[in-house]
Amino acid sequence: MAFTLPALPYDKNALAPHMSAETLEFHHGKHHNAYVVNLNKLLEGKPEAAKSLEDVIKSSEGPVFNNAAQIWNHTFFWSCLKPNGGGAPTGDLAQAITRDFGSFEKFAEQFTTAATTQFGSGWAWLVLDGGKLSVTKTSNADLPMKHNQKALLTLDVWEHAYYIDHRNLRPRFIETFLKNLVNWDFALANLKQS
Repeated sequence: MAFTLPALPYDKNALAPHMSAETLEFHHGKHHNAYVVNLNKLLEGKPEAAKSLEDVIKSSEGPVFNNAAQIWNHTFFWSCLKPNGGGAPTGDLAQAITRDFGSFEKFAEQFTTAATTQFGSGWAWLVLDGGKLSVTKTSNADLPMKHNQKALLTLDVWEHAYYIDHRNLRPRFIETFLKNLVNWDFALANLKQS
């Protein structure tokens, strides 16, 4: 069974002006789709083609891992964004962030630092690690499930995630994500599944 490109959970114009339809056309339609096409080519005729995406990720290395993990990372990332998102979380997630970081502001500072200091391509994550919330970052296609962590939220800091809208200003993209795009409902749903 071939892997397919998941649809975006919103219209391509829904995140404007914070993320343009053009960015989504390239990032989802070209970059994300390329990982799907590449993985299907790599697994064609192999037993791994019948596995779930998560099982492929957990049992692979090299090009198969890179493409499978990038499909998962991007699919997860799209759900971390929503129209009229951003700001501080409320309820159970807000309480967990205050418990483990001291305040939302301290979380936002750690998350911003992780996203800003990720050298080259990669991801900033809010994860559940051993029952405690933590901020981490990964390079390239690496992701929390390879480190026995539960992903709650991510920000893609590969240049293709922000270059059309923000050029080389990654810090402005991070700020825009936290103020206007982050989907705290999705992060809370992930926390409740753990």
